[in-house]
Amino acid sequence: MTRPAGRAAFLDRDGTIVEEAHYLDDPDQVALIPGAAAALRRLERAGFLTVLVTNQSGIARGLYTEQQFRAVQGRVAELLARDGARLGAVYHCPHHPDHTGPCDCRKPDLGMYRRAALEHGLDLASSIYVGDKLTDVVPALRTGGRGFLVRTGYGVAEAEDAPAGIHVVADLGAVAAAVDTLPGAE
Repeated sequence: MTRPAGRAAFLDRDGTIVEEAHYLDDPDQVALIPGAAAALRRLERAGFLTVLVTNQSGIARGLYTEQQFRAVQGRVAELLARDGARLGAVYHCPHHPDHTGPCDCRKPDLGMYRRAALEHGLDLASSIYVGDKLTDVVPALRTGGRGFLVRTGYGVAEAEDAPAGIHVVADLGAVAAAVDTLPGAE
């Protein structure tokens, strides 16, 4: 008997979970957006694997290293853990087409999502896609999932350009509240 595919909450990091900081390279600059940890806990309770998917072109641009990215990510995990939250998986794209050439992992491409689906047994169509930029959420339109553009980070500026089918909400807490109304909510 095969196990049914799981659902993911695919989440952008900067401007969605943590305060936007241009090319975040210092763990001491990491600050959670208020309510982010509680929202992650609620998404997990609703049956979503919380999966961070983040473009990190600063690596390709030489602005910071993989080691610095990992240090920042460690600080994110530490702050979330203090509030009883965690991320189920983390994926990042260290590329930028002007510096490393094309890749399939840079959002809005689907490489990171497909990898997560394969590695964790996820159904992309049953998943949600959350971020403060349209590149974070338009993959939902290609996979049959649900996209949520948050008005934190860059979301305020991008909200007016959100295509049909993308829900514009205040923040990650509003996404967590909305999942209770989605099909398959537990």
